[in-house]
Amino acid sequence: MINIPKGTKDVLPEQSHLWQFIEDTAREVAASFNLREIRTPVFEHTELFLRGVGETTDVVTKEMYTFEDKGGRSITLKPEGTAGVARSFIENGLQNSALPLKAYYIAPCYRYERPQKGRLREFHQFGIETFGSAQPETDAEVIFAAHTFLQKLGIKGAELEINSIGCKTCRAEYNRALKEYFRPHLKDMCATCNDRFEKNPLRIIDCKEERCKAFTAGAPKILDYLCPDCKQHFKKVQSYLTALNVKFTVNSSIVRGLDYYTRTVFEFVSTQVGTQGTLCGGGRYDGLIEELGGGNVPAIGFAAGLERLLLAGVNAPQAPAPVIYVGGMDEPSRLKAFELVNGLRAQNVAAECDLMGRSVKAQLKYADKIGAEFTAIIGGSELESGACNVKRMRDGQIFQVKLADIYPFVSDNSNR
Repeated sequence: MINIPKGTKDVLPEQSHLWQFIEDTAREVAASFNLREIRTPVFEHTELFLRGVGETTDVVTKEMYTFEDKGGRSITLKPEGTAGVARSFIENGLQNSALPLKAYYIAPCYRYERPQKGRLREFHQFGIETFGSAQPETDAEVIFAAHTFLQKLGIKGAELEINSIGCKTCRAEYNRALKEYFRPHLKDMCATCNDRFEKNPLRIIDCKEERCKAFTAGAPKILDYLCPDCKQHFKKVQSYLTALNVKFTVNSSIVRGLDYYTRTVFEFVSTQVGTQGTLCGGGRYDGLIEELGGGNVPAIGFAAGLERLLLAGVNAPQAPAPVIYVGGMDEPSRLKAFELVNGLRAQNVAAECDLMGRSVKAQLKYADKIGAEFTAIIGGSELESGACNVKRMRDGQIFQVKLADIYPFVSDNSNR
């Protein structure tokens, strides 16, 4: 037997309604915030992620699925959604459209990492990206979209944490302070932190190694190094969130895992998804479009992992079940049941009939197992009279219904 690759999971028929609920909710929220869907390829040129995500990130150095195609080009399965959307924004000249341009995606992503609770090698994200506005209210709007999404899913206990990691101006001063602080401790820190020390010391704050956490806990805080403009921007973001009654905590240790972030960064965290408790995260990335060869276009977005949302417990409705099961006693009545059921389906009524040659008793057992709201069994007498008994399964009530009136009956009496 050939098994599924490590770090991937099948979505089985009895689980798919949960995924559809999350995706439908995502599209509903996106529509209310005037976001339109964008779809980008599953794979991109590797250079996109080296330049966009950052060469010092764990994603690029350890986790990307990169290969050489038959043309000798380096190709990577996308490990996140933002870089591809930014590439599309530049390549398709979307900076010339009405701004801000607001888009969303629901897509699979790929990272080669150790599979664990809430972390797979193939995972799925709902993300939104807004291009063109540098205003703090845009930050608050994007955060509120994430907040609204989680609320509509019925997820309990999700807490918002926010931070500002400043702009290039204040980041330079902060990086100098970090180097001064970490230099005496490098010999006791991991190889990754030592590598980041020269290339991007801010990324040391995000190290997950226990021996490094002892040093990062006492590191200088970015909020103490923000320039006046960044301080004012962050203050306004908080005031807009307060106006929307969105509770938050300022967490100065949030830097996010990708290099393109600037100014506002945020996470919605939960204790329901294990030690890696982030349900949704994002922030502002004002320099990404320019870094990828476009103009100076500010942007902000977030992404939420669907697998993690499922672990956190979405309040999804029950799986869909047929409205009516119509069975037959013999060949002529089975043919009539088949005709009736497919007539109902043509009118968007979920209906079922026997496809297994079962006995009447087995058909009724199957109808109950699949949760049919009504059942009807047709035999010779029903074909002769043109009517049949329809049983409502929840209370056993029997209705005499003409075969020609099955559709209006279920339309008027069904709760589905």
